[in-house]
Parts: sequence; structure tokens; C-alpha cells
Amino acid sequence: MNYLLESRSWNEVPERPLVLIPLGSTEQHGPHLPFSTDTFIAEQVAIAVAERLSSGNSGPVVVAPPLAYGASGEHQTFPGTVSIGQEALAVVLVEMIRSVSTWGRRIVLVNGHGGNVATVKQVVDQMRYERHEVMSSSCALETSNDAHAGHDETSVVLHLSPESVRVASIVAGNTQPLNKILPDLMAQGVRPVSPSGVLGDPTTADAAFGEEQFALMVARIVREVEHG
Repeated sequence: MNYLLESRSWNEVPERPLVLIPLGSTEQHGPHLPFSTDTFIAEQVAIAVAERLSSGNSGPVVVAPPLAYGASGEHQTFPGTVSIGQEALAVVLVEMIRSVSTWGRRIVLVNGHGGNVATVKQVVDQMRYERHEVMSSSCALETSNDAHAGHDETSVVLHLSPESVRVASIVAGNTQPLNKILPDLMAQGVRPVSPSGVLGDPTTADAAFGEEQFALMVARIVREVEHG
């Protein structure tokens, strides 16, 4: 079944559906992954979640077009990165939720980018205060070995879209624990910490591991939506 809102006409939208909105970014993901990585993963997760929810008692479900721009200032020194910042992201999300609430029963923000987390939480709190039925869920991996474009994220993309991975360009990045490099990362951005833009080691990425992690992500978000 096709759950994508963008492919329907207005009279094909079910009455008061649950609406999943994927949130991503347009930012560098090393020399081997595309700028759309966060957005792509969030949309694929949302589609899989919609399929699972539709087979239960959640009523009609649609997946809205993803928001492909987020807060990615830490990657701005890499050409191609497009960041709208926290303030603009908050305004966009608020207006999206207010608009979708006029025809949607409930809204779930499916966030695929860590830089959006603080703003998403702030917006959800504000929208709930305005009595909108909204929640958020994260595409964070169940077992995180690295922070950005490393083993985990590359494994998921190898599972979902292997043709998108520039295998010959895969290189290990900064493999120090995130808590050790976070102060420098926050102060200077990613590039001084990792010239390749990779935080972790994608050379060990594996599609089977990515498939397992993707399934775990989807199952967790389904549980959160059903019990949220």
C-alpha cells in the first residue's frame, strides 16, 4: 500500500489520519554517503512504521513529505551543507503542525538528525500546550558505535540503498568516543575534529547489521506511537 501523502489527491486523503512527518537534514556524510542520508533514513523508517501501524488498530496513516533541512551548523564548513538553524526550524515545525492538525488526527515527528533534537522537543512541548496531538520519535540506532557516517549509519544505508554508498571512498574518521570530542565539536564544528567529516569507522559497515538495526528502530517507534 502507498502511504505517501505526496502521491495522493486531496480526495484520497483518509479522514483524520495519523500523520508521520520525517525530519532530516542536508549535510555532509563523509566522502561515501549522500547529503540526503538523514532525510532518506527518516522517510524509510516512517514508511515502515506506517505499514506496521496500519496492520494494527491505529486507524488510517499517511506519511507527509519529509523536511529535508534542519539545524546542521556544525557541518557548515563542508561545501553542500544547507542548514536553516534552530530558530527557523522551530518556526517551520510549528506552522507545519498547526496546518496538519486541521485535517490530521495525530502527528508524529520522525526525526533522523541529531542536530534537530533540542528544537523538536521544544516545539512538541509548545504544540501540546496549544492542545495539538503531537509527539516525536528518533531514528537513533539501538546500539550506537559511532556518531556520524560511521559503521552504524553506513550499515543502514547499505541495507536500504546500497547503490547510494560510494564504497571505494569509505575511510575511517575520528574514532574517539563522542564525549571526548564533543567540546571541540561544539566549539569548532566537525571539520577540525574530522577532516573527512566521518565520526567513527565505516570500513566495517555491514548491510546485514543495518537491516537488523533498521528493524529495531521501526519496532521501537511503533511501540512509542502505540503507547504514546
